[in-house]
Amino acid sequence: MNFFVTGTDTNAGKSYVTALLTKSLRRAGFDTVAMKPISCGEPEDTLLLRESADNELSLSQVTPVSYKAPLAPIEAARLEGRSFEASQIMATFQFLRSTHVSLLVEGVGGWLVPLSINYSSADLAKEMNLPVLLVVRNRLGALNHALLTLESIKMHGLECGGIVLNNHPDDVSDLSREGNVRLLAEMASCPILLEISPNQSHLELAAV
Repeated sequence: MNFFVTGTDTNAGKSYVTALLTKSLRRAGFDTVAMKPISCGEPEDTLLLRESADNELSLSQVTPVSYKAPLAPIEAARLEGRSFEASQIMATFQFLRSTHVSLLVEGVGGWLVPLSINYSSADLAKEMNLPVLLVVRNRLGALNHALLTLESIKMHGLECGGIVLNNHPDDVSDLSREGNVRLLAEMASCPILLEISPNQSHLELAAV
């Protein structure tokens, strides 16, 4: 099982979902590992993904490119006088693909976040050529963000394998959540594979 995990926005829950899925797949007998090719700011997400795969990978394998500032990658790189090159990421990706049957790749920020002037997270996903898993934070505005992202995924020539609807603890009082589930099931071009409850610690993998 291989996915490029993207989100409708930053803080949609990509790392949480990727780690949860990695742990659940490993418990089910898969050799799943996860990588977050680019990190900006503190490395909590990298550490979380590494731990979810029982620390099988090194930190540099989980995250080949890291920047100190918690900014969009293009800005964080400029602050350090660096330019983005996808080759280092792709070398690590190809190694992990050749050594593991199951690999999850967590994107950075939203689907179109720029990594350089002419290269976005979507371009990285296209180069990796994995089916996309879209994490949608279930709150007001989710329909617009999800449908726009699905449209862009299709325009980039990639397949969205499904949606993970993330019910974040901070959004429990949002009245739009129930309607979002119903409307995304009707309007999205791919199925809702999983709906995550607040603070959920394991997944039922039958749908995936």
